[in-house]
Amino acid sequence: MNGDKLKYRYDHHTWPEMKEVIARQPVCVLPIGSVEDHGHHLPLDVDNFLITSICEEAARRIPDETLLLPPIPYGFEDHHMSFPGTVTVKAEHLEAFVLDITLSLAHHGFRKILIADGHGSNMPILDLAARKTIIQSDALCACFIWPSLISDLVKQTREGPAPGGMSHACELETSVYLHLNAAAVQMDKARKEIGFHKSNYYWHDLIAGPKVRMMEWWSRISKTGVIGDPTVATAEKGKLWFDASVQALIEFIREFRGFEIREKLDLH
Repeated sequence: MNGDKLKYRYDHHTWPEMKEVIARQPVCVLPIGSVEDHGHHLPLDVDNFLITSICEEAARRIPDETLLLPPIPYGFEDHHMSFPGTVTVKAEHLEAFVLDITLSLAHHGFRKILIADGHGSNMPILDLAARKTIIQSDALCACFIWPSLISDLVKQTREGPAPGGMSHACELETSVYLHLNAAAVQMDKARKEIGFHKSNYYWHDLIAGPKVRMMEWWSRISKTGVIGDPTVATAEKGKLWFDASVQALIEFIREFRGFEIREKLDLH
C-alpha cells in the first residue's frame, strides 16, 4: 500500500486482523465500473473514477461501519466496442466473477454486502449476482447504481432536457468529474447529442428511466459517444451531486447494517 494503513480498506488488513473485522460486521462495499468511451471530452475512466470516489469518501467518513474492497475496473461493454479503447467482459463471466467475490466474503462470515455500480449496463448482471449471493449463502447482498441515490435531487437541479439529457458523458457525469478533477475534462470538446429513437416509452436517462428498455449498438445512436448534454455541466452542480451521493450512501450503509437476517421458511 502507499501511505497509511486505512481501517476501512479491506486489503489493508492482515488475515489475523480480519477476524476482528468480521466480528464487528461492517458493510462490505464492492465498487465496479468500466473502461469505455465517454465522448470527446472525458477520459475512459469515468465510471471507475466516479464510483470509487463516492465509495471512498463514504467509507472514509464512517470507517467503523464500512469495509471497502478493491474495485472491479471492467464491465459489460459489448455494445460500446465500436469505440476505440473500450474493454468488455462477457455478461456470464462478469456475473460469475462478482459472485465468486461475494460468496468469498460470505464464506468468511460477512453478512452485509453492497455492490456499488458506476456503469448502467452492469446493473442487470449485478442484480443477478446479488440475488444468487443471497440464495447461495447466509448473507444479504444488494446493488445500486449511484445516480439512483440522488434521483429526486437531480430532477430538481438538472438543466438539460428530461428525459435524455442525462445518460452517458452527460450533464451529471461531466459535472461530478469537473468537481473531482477539472483538469482532466476537455470542456471545449463537449458536445450535446441525444440520438436515440423518439418514443413515449423508450429513451435513455440515468435519472428518469424508460418504461421499455432496449440497448442498441451505441454507435447507432451516438457518433461522439455522448447521450445527453454535457455542455451545461458545472463543477458547482458536480459538488452538490457528489456530496449528496456520499451522504445517501452513508445513510443506506447504516440502514443496511441494521437489517435483520430473518429465518427462511419452507412452506411446503
